[in-house]
Amino acid sequence: MTEPILQVDPETFAAYFDRKPFHVRHTLGSHPLFELPRLMELARTLPSPFVEYNAGNLSIGMRPGETPRTGLSAEETVRRISECGSWMVLKRVEQDPAYGALLDRCLDEIARQGGPLVPKMLRREGFIFLSSPGATTPFHLDPEHNFLLQVRGSKTVSMWDRDDRFVLAEKELETFYSAFVDRNLPWRDVFQTTAWSAGLSPGQGLHFPVAVPHWVKNGPEVSISFSITFRSEDSERRAVLFKANAKLRKLGLTPTPPGESVLLDSTKHAAFAALARLRGLLGVGK
Repeated sequence: MTEPILQVDPETFAAYFDRKPFHVRHTLGSHPLFELPRLMELARTLPSPFVEYNAGNLSIGMRPGETPRTGLSAEETVRRISECGSWMVLKRVEQDPAYGALLDRCLDEIARQGGPLVPKMLRREGFIFLSSPGATTPFHLDPEHNFLLQVRGSKTVSMWDRDDRFVLAEKELETFYSAFVDRNLPWRDVFQTTAWSAGLSPGQGLHFPVAVPHWVKNGPEVSISFSITFRSEDSERRAVLFKANAKLRKLGLTPTPPGESVLLDSTKHAAFAALARLRGLLGVGK
């Protein structure tokens, strides 16, 4: 029988999944798909919209449109990642059959080991991050259920509760879901005084609940991480509710945040989900 790649504690999963971060273990450190020549090939063959790379010496609060480039090609960035001061993400790597198979295997293992509370995994997507020594990933959030698996090097993640409205305002969430431009969020240095920080080294993984604000600092070596993600009915429902609230706010109303009223949430979700389906059928833009 094939040994599992991931080790997930069922009791920890049941207690903390999509509520609090927690660690898992994995054995991807020597996997050939994460060797630099194979990653160079992946960077070369992925469609260009799915290859993002820029200078790694960024501020925590870097805003959209401000991110500097290095002048290198994607393939050259991978080849020189130890010295070029860059940050790179290869998106939707499941488009490559080998990486798609690995993504499915990892998520299937989470589903088996996590127990009965594991939701149906929708929109399975994989991302590979390559970072030069000392690189920074600015303050941002992600809309997926995420397990970040550290393959090479180390990094430190600073994270906050998604319900902390001092750090993440309700309007920011509405804007993120309704008019997505960039995952980066407004930053204030005082936020760091309330951060929860976790180190990641090879063989460790970290669960990120949906929409938790966070930023990442790479260690003194090249870092390679594999982010295995999926959506769920609950995460998609939250997205619809924040989009609905954004539209209501534009009408001059003060919408009730998701989770405060079951009745209002159900009404808004039904109405706006039906509207979205109708727009799709009619081919009408947002």
